[in-house]
Amino acid sequence: MILDNKVAIVTGGGRGLGLAYAKELAQHGAAVVVNDIDQDTANAAAAEITAGGGRATAIAGPVGPTTTADLLVSAAVEAYGRLDVFVTNAGILRDKVLWKMTDDDFDAVIDVHLRGTFTSARAAVQRFREQGQGGRIIAIGSPAGQRGNFGQTNYAAAKAGIVGMVRTWALELTRAGITANAVCPVAVTAMTETVPLFTPFIEESKRTGTLPDVIRRDVGMGTPEDVAGLIAFLASDAAADITGQAFSIGGDRLALWSHPQLTATEFNRGGFSADDVVTRWREKLAASAESVGEEFPAGVTARP
Repeated sequence: MILDNKVAIVTGGGRGLGLAYAKELAQHGAAVVVNDIDQDTANAAAAEITAGGGRATAIAGPVGPTTTADLLVSAAVEAYGRLDVFVTNAGILRDKVLWKMTDDDFDAVIDVHLRGTFTSARAAVQRFREQGQGGRIIAIGSPAGQRGNFGQTNYAAAKAGIVGMVRTWALELTRAGITANAVCPVAVTAMTETVPLFTPFIEESKRTGTLPDVIRRDVGMGTPEDVAGLIAFLASDAAADITGQAFSIGGDRLALWSHPQLTATEFNRGGFSADDVVTRWREKLAASAESVGEEFPAGVTARP
């Protein structure tokens, strides 16, 4: 877990999960470029890291445009001579049900999460390939992208797309020694405070300083610091053979998301007419229909 020779970029690193990632990477020895859309927030994060004995540089800019991705890579190389790890963490929420979601609501979330992950990874990989010593893409997904979530058409689409890109990059980048993995965290942050499901538990944690066991263990939700260790691991040489995976982490739980698989299969010589589909659905496939949304333990309501 020694990262003394590593240089990392963390987008959205000024607060919340991103700040926890940046601090953890620095604690293990990595030099970190901290990105945030707000310069003062980025500066404060970098100052906190350096005050703790770490190395950090603050770069402000909106995630999504290619110019920002290129700026971040250039800043890392200029300040520290190389780039080894890119954590694509920046994100926003514009939650509304489908019939109330505007084009702007949709486009803003897709631009930051999905396009921002793409432009960041592309810029990083170009540098990794130039260096010829491998590299790490750590893309931040979400359970919403795996299971869907009420009121999050834009966010769920972006996060599902991120995992799809990671699987593709794992195929494309293996020969160059570059790994690509997704991390789907669940933690108490300013973003999750807006999710009605989590509000009462977050309010309780503010009063008591702890989250109940049903949340930490069964829901897998904790603090940003609970997630940060996985980021450091995936950035390290110990994870050199891990690629194309979607991790779930939060609270007291660490797990892997499965890749989509065919769960029920039927064959019919000559293909399926509409009547054939009706029959096979009722007799064979219906029992294997998948649920939607996250599945929570008793006492935790899944709908706002």
